[in-house]
Amino acid sequence: MSTTSLTRRTSLSAALGLVLTLALTACGNPSDGGTTEVAGATGTTTKINLGPDQNRVTTAKVDSIAAKVPEKIRERGTLEIVDSSGSAAPLTFYATDNKTVIGVETDLAYLVADVLGLKPKINTVSWENIFVGLDSAKYDVGFSNITVTEERKDKYDFATYRKDDLAFEAKKGSGLKVAGPADVAGKKVAVSSGTNQEKLLVEWSKENEKAGRQKVDIAYYQNASDTYLALQSGRIDLFLGPNPTAAYHAASTGRTEVVGTYSGAGASLQGLIAATTKKDSGLVEPLADALNQVIENGTYAEVLKRWGLSAEAVTRSEINPPGLPRTNK
Repeated sequence: MSTTSLTRRTSLSAALGLVLTLALTACGNPSDGGTTEVAGATGTTTKINLGPDQNRVTTAKVDSIAAKVPEKIRERGTLEIVDSSGSAAPLTFYATDNKTVIGVETDLAYLVADVLGLKPKINTVSWENIFVGLDSAKYDVGFSNITVTEERKDKYDFATYRKDDLAFEAKKGSGLKVAGPADVAGKKVAVSSGTNQEKLLVEWSKENEKAGRQKVDIAYYQNASDTYLALQSGRIDLFLGPNPTAAYHAASTGRTEVVGTYSGAGASLQGLIAATTKKDSGLVEPLADALNQVIENGTYAEVLKRWGLSAEAVTRSEINPPGLPRTNK
């Protein structure tokens, strides 16, 4: 897809469409292994399987693409995939057995492994250890809602596969609305450390101080459950995170709401999520080719629809496109 400038209004419109897609109508049906139904704006519903038996969408190996995989990986026969233990539905989370990793990121990683003729091996670690593991070549590729940034491009190669929008989540009925830095001045906002969300928030805080406004009171919590407890109790005003997880949480609990969105790459560029591999590992080209294969054969669309994320589809995978600037203004 093109990474030409997009306005925040465009981002907000897409994100609101996603919120509508994720309007929850039922949950936790034990008779079929645990499911959730999400209703789209047209009134149709999609049943999301939360159980360990995922019956994932699959696709065929493509020999010409598989041949491009570095020899060491081909000989091993497995694709070492890393994701974050701090992620949440519908991105990466645990099934009802509390041990099987499921979600849209996992499904897309499995599809790519299919095309490459490799057995996918999922490794779930803390966010910072994703990059430690990629640096040491312990893992081949990260599928964990990783945003393309100019800073990260110094060390990693990217093959894009989904749009990246961020969301400010507040307690339902808070009356808060967030469209820019002034709206979070003096507010206590939770964010995950080491993410592009944190980078955005830090720079907004600096912008507020330069403008004579109060800085942002940035808070950090170990996990999402602690963050949401703080939000409900009023210890924080807002939580900034990925839009898919915010929309899903708001819809599933009815206790929070999305009060503002922003592109993961800043005001003038549509953020993009990408498969991430160590720079010059030789893997980025076959990753992009595999992603374009599943985009073209329709299995990519099936996966996004399965998780209620069709609004975040891209039309093609790009290698190392423009990302979040080093200074996000």
